[in-house]
Amino acid sequence: MIGIRIGHGYDVHRLTEGRPLILGGVHIPYERGLLGHSDADVLAHAVMDALLGAAALGDIGGRWRGADSLRLLEQVTAHLADNGWEIGNVDATVLAQAPKLAPHIPEMRQKLAAAMGVDASQVSVKATTEEHLGFTGAGEGMACHAVALLSRK
Repeated sequence: MIGIRIGHGYDVHRLTEGRPLILGGVHIPYERGLLGHSDADVLAHAVMDALLGAAALGDIGGRWRGADSLRLLEQVTAHLADNGWEIGNVDATVLAQAPKLAPHIPEMRQKLAAAMGVDASQVSVKATTEEHLGFTGAGEGMACHAVALLSRK
């Protein structure tokens, strides 16, 4: 049995009027939010899929329709622990043309870390634009890639 695993997660949501923008559990002031069945938190969703993928426990799929993503992340972390895994670190990159996310990244790291029961030093969040290319660059939506390292307890 391999004692260390790496997982990758990816999520994407369309931007729309009339929804709050929530990333990493943080409400970001912006005129549009992400469309989805839950709070559409692309950052938290990508992190969960990276964690579940590393442990070969599937993905978040549609199992938690209407849910708060940080509560889901707590459940995913508990599921990992029940299966003998602990989180080493998580690294995520949000792809968004606007708004500027850098001022919110420290709070995102803190909230994600708290939901996973790890120190914020184990959580990296970055943001980048796509130079007006593709759907994220055109401001039509946001995406996030995340990787996670797990080890056996």
